[in-house]
Amino acid sequence: MTAAAGSTRTAGRAGAVLASLRVAVALHGLSILVQAVTAGQMIGGADMRGLHGTGAGAVHVLGLVQLVLAVVYWRAGRGPGWPAAASLVLLLLGFGQSMTGGMGTAATHVPLGLLTFGVAVAILVVVFRPVRAS
Repeated sequence: MTAAAGSTRTAGRAGAVLASLRVAVALHGLSILVQAVTAGQMIGGADMRGLHGTGAGAVHVLGLVQLVLAVVYWRAGRGPGWPAAASLVLLLLGFGQSMTGGMGTAATHVPLGLLTFGVAVAILVVVFRPVRAS
């Protein structure tokens, strides 16, 4: 195998991992958006506790998938390390969200939810930027 063929194969793998990471980031962001919508409906008086609780599980699972793909992109795909670090922060924010929501501390839960949503959007925007050639 030539160096060019190996380089092309590595670039192809990195591209596939990046595409998978983008899908995971989009789904994770969507699940966080659903949480914000159900929270808003609960503030308006609707009984969305069941859906909101189930959504929390989806946020955690998708956050973990996003983190794993970000680490694979960084380590095996030779991508930047920031998506892995940002994904870890977002996963931890999600756990904090669940903890404060379960304790009923809305004074912490609501602002933490806004921070979680903001971080998710920031990751989404940056991950979908075109990759610059080195």
